[in-house]
Amino acid sequence: MKVMHVMAGAQTGGAENIFLESVVALAEAGVEQYVITRGNNDFRLQTFERFGIPVSIASFHRYYRFATQRAINSAIERFRPDVIEYWMRRAGTFAPRKHHARNIGWYGGYYQSSRFKNCDWHVGLTPDLLRHITDAGVAKDKATIIHTYADFTNAQPADRASLDTPAGKPVLLALARLHWKKGLDVLLDAVAEVPGAYCWIAGDGPLRKQLETQARLLGIDDRVRFLGWRDDRDQLLAACDIVVFPSRYEPFGTVTVDAWAARKPLIAAASQGPGAFVKDGENGLLIPINDTEALIDAIRRMIANPALRQQCVEGGTRSFNELFTKEVFVRDSLAFYEKVKTHAEKKLGAWK
Repeated sequence: MKVMHVMAGAQTGGAENIFLESVVALAEAGVEQYVITRGNNDFRLQTFERFGIPVSIASFHRYYRFATQRAINSAIERFRPDVIEYWMRRAGTFAPRKHHARNIGWYGGYYQSSRFKNCDWHVGLTPDLLRHITDAGVAKDKATIIHTYADFTNAQPADRASLDTPAGKPVLLALARLHWKKGLDVLLDAVAEVPGAYCWIAGDGPLRKQLETQARLLGIDDRVRFLGWRDDRDQLLAACDIVVFPSRYEPFGTVTVDAWAARKPLIAAASQGPGAFVKDGENGLLIPINDTEALIDAIRRMIANPALRQQCVEGGTRSFNELFTKEVFVRDSLAFYEKVKTHAEKKLGAWK
């Protein structure tokens, strides 16, 4: 099986993490791969190099498209992939029509299907994203769900002292882009009402200064750590006590899977993705969006009740093992790729 991945992602982000970790899992499973992406993240590029995965760098410029299209076409002719996966909408607009039968569009959100008009195949992360795809007119036998995964085996906890956080204090971890959609302002308001709790916010984005000002005005800047983007989220998860995910808008949300994989209790707002997978009191606590009082109550309950934390961890582990392990991801990906390959060879013929 030969798989090409085309990703025009941002420098950092949750979908970009999914892309990277998907390529790594397939490499470990022995799949031959080729990547076309932007050169905007050294960690990703170094990871591909470590696994011996060839990479072509492209700009994916919105208006000056010729160079990127040429890079994609050239790589396809050299590598001769069985399937080509276009990660997110920008990459999808570069899919060559002549390879439609082997082209896969990957949806991390509610994208317009027109972005993948040259893709016969479509992948969503959740049942609702799958519904969105088929409601747009994609045949049900050409669309599927492939769940993401997390693997934090043997992760070593981050040193709390290095993050100016005392031992023995409850630590709340938020893994999020610093954007209004992520609800971090609600989290800061809640932290202000939970004395003694520390909060680590790992991520970057346009609201950093605004959120730092909010923490200062609330008088909690001595308990909040803005960590920036981190490539060691496994270590942060291992070191924290509770994962908090207060997003106002979240088509899926890898944080849910991360918390379950790391065996940490989860508090999530009921946006689209978490609302589909988190069962309140079973595998986490699910609260209404934008509800500061509900978040305060959930944090207090988690801190004060070890039995509740354990219940949520055990339920999260069951949910994780059912859908979100690396083994499940690889199994489902390879089965789907084989289906695409068989279809493409009938439509386009085998590579010569």
